[in-house]
Amino acid sequence: MGQKASIQLVLSLACLACFAACGGGSSTTPTPPKGSTPAVTLSSVATGFTTPLDVQSPGDGSDRLFVVEQGGKIRGVKAGSLLPTPFLDISSKVTVNGEMGLLGLAFHPSYETNRRFYVNYVRGSTSEPQTVIAEYQALITNPDQADPASERILLTVNQPGQTNHKGGQLAFGPDGFLYIGLGDGGGTGDPDGNGQDVTTLLGKVLRIDIDHTSSGLQYAIPADNPFSAGGGAPEIWAYGFRNPWRFSFDISSSRLFLGDVGQDQFEEVDIVQGGANYGWNTMEGLHCFNPSSGCNMSGLTLPILEYNHSEGAAVIGGFVYRGSTIARAPCRAARTVAEAGPHDGRAVLSVRPRLRMRCRLRASRPPP
Repeated sequence: MGQKASIQLVLSLACLACFAACGGGSSTTPTPPKGSTPAVTLSSVATGFTTPLDVQSPGDGSDRLFVVEQGGKIRGVKAGSLLPTPFLDISSKVTVNGEMGLLGLAFHPSYETNRRFYVNYVRGSTSEPQTVIAEYQALITNPDQADPASERILLTVNQPGQTNHKGGQLAFGPDGFLYIGLGDGGGTGDPDGNGQDVTTLLGKVLRIDIDHTSSGLQYAIPADNPFSAGGGAPEIWAYGFRNPWRFSFDISSSRLFLGDVGQDQFEEVDIVQGGANYGWNTMEGLHCFNPSSGCNMSGLTLPILEYNHSEGAAVIGGFVYRGSTIARAPCRAARTVAEAGPHDGRAVLSVRPRLRMRCRLRASRPPP
């Protein structure tokens, strides 16, 4: 905690980072010999951050980057230089402990005209923490500064008194809706059973319409959300997750690829579909967890990829890469950018480039 870091880019050839890659399509790019790894390098973009854990572009043509610091600041980077004044500082509102803090940032698809952006942070005591999803606006007079008084809280979620598994990702999908990742709330093995409980928002990917409102809400429920008509919390898009720390949309296919952090043995990557159940805490990766054998897998959507902890640590995100610059590995390489957990202070989303990881692409199952 409190370490300084530089934002870097890294090309990772680990199969776990090649989200879209496994299977789909053909390529004329030659396959490297088994066990070989094409050379990759890191390039420093900016320095001077404290516990950075997310980086986003506003998509407004300004060529700026915005870096989320766990302690509650969003720092702007322009022309390779860190701007001296934070874009937003809500440190006084944010609870920082373990995996809690300011965790995610997403810019509205029309940010260039409406100046709206969204944050995911944890507030309150460590015994009674609460996730907050809030909207802010940048100042008209200074695009490098947000208005801290513009906060509009969209959603709050009460969390268990654990300091881990709070999720954090925010991302707008191709449909214009805001997708939110929430962990199971923490504790070994999901002691409250939140992953499989569709009446709670914990252990889920949520999907809301932030451009409209429903009665009594600061947002609207998309009509095609799986529980919009009942049977579960209407905000839920998919469930059965342990800690969906980071996910991203493949621009070409519009599919959502998600890294779900495992318990003791297995990490997984999922293609997320509405209404699907991804198995936690019945399963960890492709393996039974509770019970440890003979679990009921009916109705579960299994990951497209898993790896065990002898091959790497926690899965912390990635992006689909469809280029030809990097030679094809057992799965295509994926470009990964500047995201890391606070454990080492580096803003590099990277995994050891081992090529033995199992990679499976299954036909999409219908929602249960």
